[in-house]
Formats: sequence, C-alpha cells, structure tokens
Amino acid sequence: MKIAMYAGSFDPITNGHLDILKRGIKLFDKVYICVANNPNKKYLFNIEERVDLVKESVKNYNNVEVVFTEDLTIKKAKELNVNALIRGLRAVTDFEFEFQLASSYHFIDKNIEMVFLMSSLEYSFISSSTVKEFAQKHVDVSTLVPLCVAKALQEKYKK
Repeated sequence: MKIAMYAGSFDPITNGHLDILKRGIKLFDKVYICVANNPNKKYLFNIEERVDLVKESVKNYNNVEVVFTEDLTIKKAKELNVNALIRGLRAVTDFEFEFQLASSYHFIDKNIEMVFLMSSLEYSFISSSTVKEFAQKHVDVSTLVPLCVAKALQEKYKK
C-alpha cells in the first residue's frame, strides 16, 4: 500500500491546498493530511480549530485521514509508515524552501520520498497568509477557501 502525508500548518486550509490533496489522492492509496503545530509560531486558528476545519474540508474523501503533530512532520510520517511526503509548489520562490526541507528530511530518513506537485494555475496566487489578509480587510474569500473556512474567517474578523 502506498501511503503519503501532506503536511502543513493549514492556518487556514485553502482551495489551493485541497487541489494538491485531490491530485495526491490519485497517486496514493491513502493520504494523511497532517496539521503541524509549531509552538514558536503565531496562528490565527489554534490547533483544534485548524484540525476541525481540515476535517470538515476533507470529510468527503474516503482515503484521507487527518492527524496532527507538534513534532517534526518527518517523525510523524515515520510513525505512520508513510512512503512519501506531498509538497505543493506555487512558484519558483517556493522551490528553495522546499529543496532545503527535502534535503533535511532526507538526512533524517532516506526511505521517505518527497513528491512535489505544481499548483494549478488558478490557485497559484493563494496562500493562507493572503487569505487571512483579505479576510481581515473584509474581502470576500469564499472562492479561495472551503465554506467552513470562509465562515470561520468571517467570525474571527467581525467588525
């Protein structure tokens, strides 16, 4: 069985993330979507909120399971017997970070492959940061995120 993990902070999950996930599902028998929590990072949504939003966003996918970690995602991947980590690339600027991450993860475990999927053109500009900035300025982000996320953002940024 080919098992992958798609990890990120997902603060919040976007339609760009879901596009990468949908395409990853076609390549693997099972995909864990791992909500990572770095205690040194400031989040809009806490870990429980992010996990709940991700679960709601992927509830119709049969071969997807949502997990979370406060440790290195490569360690969680090893724990779950993952064969590959899925990473999305939006632009050339993402490549440098992802290359460094892949190299460091390879140092920890040479048996877990990194699979890079290019963002679909219509999602190439979407980032969680952009979505939060737009929502904070009361721009309608309902076409950029799942409905549950749009509602949660609206709630967070009430006037």
